[in-house]
Amino acid sequence: MFEPLAPGFAANPYPFYRELCLRNPVHRTPLGPWVVFGYDDCARLLRDPTLSVEDASVRGANPQAELRAQAFGDGARGRRGILNIDPPDHTRIRQIMQKVFTPRAIEQLTPRVQALTDAALDDALTRANDGDGPTDLIGTLAFPLPFQVISEMLGMPEGDRDQLRDWSHTAVLFLEPTLAPFHLDEILAASDHMLDYLLDAIEWKRAHPADDLLTALVDAEHDGDRLTTDELVDQVRLLFIAGHETTVNLIGNGTLALLRNRAQLERWQRDPSIGAQAVDELLRYDSPVQFSRRVTTSDLDLGEHGVVEPGTFVILGQGAANHDPAHWGDDADALDLTRTGAARHLSFGGGIHHCLGAALARLEGRVAIGTLVQRFPALTLAVDEPTWNGRMILRGLESLPVSLAG
Repeated sequence: MFEPLAPGFAANPYPFYRELCLRNPVHRTPLGPWVVFGYDDCARLLRDPTLSVEDASVRGANPQAELRAQAFGDGARGRRGILNIDPPDHTRIRQIMQKVFTPRAIEQLTPRVQALTDAALDDALTRANDGDGPTDLIGTLAFPLPFQVISEMLGMPEGDRDQLRDWSHTAVLFLEPTLAPFHLDEILAASDHMLDYLLDAIEWKRAHPADDLLTALVDAEHDGDRLTTDELVDQVRLLFIAGHETTVNLIGNGTLALLRNRAQLERWQRDPSIGAQAVDELLRYDSPVQFSRRVTTSDLDLGEHGVVEPGTFVILGQGAANHDPAHWGDDADALDLTRTGAARHLSFGGGIHHCLGAALARLEGRVAIGTLVQRFPALTLAVDEPTWNGRMILRGLESLPVSLAG
């Protein structure tokens, strides 16, 4: 059975996933939801348009909705983000956001992402040369880079960014079923501060438009529709959380994977042109997002495993699917930066809810990790075992101490 609290799971869930893929890839948990771990089933269900993501579709117990009510009362906070709504509202809002989140606009960010990466690594090298000891790559590069990028894209005031980053990092705990019940007061406080800040920012942008993403979202229309204030707040909150926290994990998890697989790190150093493919393999190898959820709206036939009744949660194990030997072969647990088909990983979800910021995450990962391994060829891990964040959904490192000079 799926046991996310089992000893050793937080540090390395992949041996557990392998056993589940081989022995029990689909089953109902004692708490009610079904879990799915195999690649083919996860890929199919992520793309299934008949499945819902809305709380209103759930019949019976809904622990996350109960937690939301406990933390936020009757407010609809967070429910209008595009990851939490079905068509037709999802279609309308996503089409509005796509107009200001195009691949061309993302690619134009490359020089800025490179400049921010270079500045962060310059500072890290200066501190290392001054005798500050090992460099924590999470605090130095992985955490500040994507937050700076999304803040600049949105046009947020620079002086407030450190506080906003802290609020976002705390608010995202709400997504973690094993942690959220123990941090409700902190989550509520951070969410309140973030809400007030975003409402002020939206009103300021309406009065003082600029060449930035938030202004574009305020002004964007589709068939005469504009985002309401509640919808705007939830999309911007989602951009901070989904567009920041996940990329932190990509950079941290990806760098650790390379340090533990030296031959692959040196492969990238010898051939920088493999960067795009390498990032997809790192996304597959240790996914920043380990699980997604769907809700059945009619009977869902899972073959020999049974039929899931309407209104039931189905938890999709993307991290496990990315290591399913039935899809990836006997070397599914190996890191191979030139793996054929690595881009078919499920780390960005699938179907209508495929990650809107996938191109941005790939860009930041390619520039940040690629620059790091090229600039510091003797980069080494400075501890036997780095500290993980203990999160089940957004798996990542709390710290990653490295020696830049080896």
